[in-house]
Amino acid sequence: MSDLKKTGPAPAEEAAADAGAEEQAAGKAGGGTNGDGNTTPGAAIDPRLLVREQGFKGYLTDFQRRIRGGELGSLPVIVGLIIIAIVFQSQNDSFLSASSLSNISVYTAGLGIMAIGVVFVLLLGEIDLSIGSVAGVGAAMWAVLSVTHGLNDWLAVLLAVALGGGIGLLHGFFFAKVGVPAFVVTLAGFLGWSGLQIWLMGDEGSINTPAGSIVQDLTGYYFADKAAAYALAAVAVLGYFASLMMDSRRRRAAELPFRPMSEILLRTGVLTVIAFVIAYELNEPKGARGLPLALVIFLAILVFTDFVSRRTLYGRQIFAVGGNAEAARRAGINVEKIRITVFGIAGMLAVVGGLFIASQSGGANKSLGADNTLMNVIAAAVIGGTSLFGGRGKIWSALLGALVIMSIQQGLDLMGMASEIQFMITGAVLLAAVVIDSVSRRTQKTAGRT
Repeated sequence: MSDLKKTGPAPAEEAAADAGAEEQAAGKAGGGTNGDGNTTPGAAIDPRLLVREQGFKGYLTDFQRRIRGGELGSLPVIVGLIIIAIVFQSQNDSFLSASSLSNISVYTAGLGIMAIGVVFVLLLGEIDLSIGSVAGVGAAMWAVLSVTHGLNDWLAVLLAVALGGGIGLLHGFFFAKVGVPAFVVTLAGFLGWSGLQIWLMGDEGSINTPAGSIVQDLTGYYFADKAAAYALAAVAVLGYFASLMMDSRRRRAAELPFRPMSEILLRTGVLTVIAFVIAYELNEPKGARGLPLALVIFLAILVFTDFVSRRTLYGRQIFAVGGNAEAARRAGINVEKIRITVFGIAGMLAVVGGLFIASQSGGANKSLGADNTLMNVIAAAVIGGTSLFGGRGKIWSALLGALVIMSIQQGLDLMGMASEIQFMITGAVLLAAVVIDSVSRRTQKTAGRT
């Protein structure tokens, strides 16, 4: 509890675990009172802390409790992905082919990276409407510096990403320091940065990506060596196993309930099957092109940002501010700094995603980031399970939501459906996700879990 006093409110589950740990300690010491104020043999222990000690039966009981209490987590989107795969595969047997899955993984990268930034903003309970235009102006900056003026490609990319970060910090400053609502600030940014993008592109309106450039390789490079995909799968499995073991050791040292070895092995086994099946699909079947660089970069950014959000003081402060800004302020958290830096992160990731889009489309142009880009990015974050009300969600929501949107798009493309059908279906899925989120919050409130 000393960390909680220093850093302010922690995520709900950590706070519950800490409270339960204190209660358990009191129980061991013989503490606890009944309704008459008399001491009982031991204090009641939060049942959530006993889950891991009860093994798989405990997890089943806890799962049922969470469902009844409205804590659905990623379950709806995972079920949705399974349904999408079954429906489109039944309509076109090419949907789950190696080339189709490879395309989905590549197209998901740009959208997913931008959605990660939106997830951070949504965790604050805010919105960023400038994501698409920031992506466009960042891609335009890279194209003008690298292609038009011949600046070193790496330096041009870094300057473009820095520009995105600066734009995000500017938005955060007006929001956090001046007090302008984030909706208004980023709406103004959406208009202003779109104008700057058009001005940077000049009369021609587009600049093609040079062959062999960094941006072209973002979505055009594949690791031909089959060992690359299998090596990435092995690294992912070993890294996941190591993180589970470290977490178990840390909780054991703190005298908190920890995952039994059987559960760790089961979780690792499931991930092993998934990871190596994906690696096989990327390598072996006819039409497979190998491991795409886009997927590697996306997963690296995803893992790093997930670590920041869940395992660092900064990440816990983001959840605290999103859950209750005033309580976080009173606990000593610099709310303004958190808000400003989160918008800066969103700006940088928007430009990175914009460079991926430029790579896919063959260059930067006046319309990059326009059309439905913003809506798809926000939809990916929300569909993946991030709450619009702040303080609840995971970075992995960006991956799940982007997979849903790109799977729908890929499936409809294979069926020859028009783009307007894609918009309608994506809109319906987005509405369903928001409805599920709202109903889930209401159920949790009724069950006393908010």
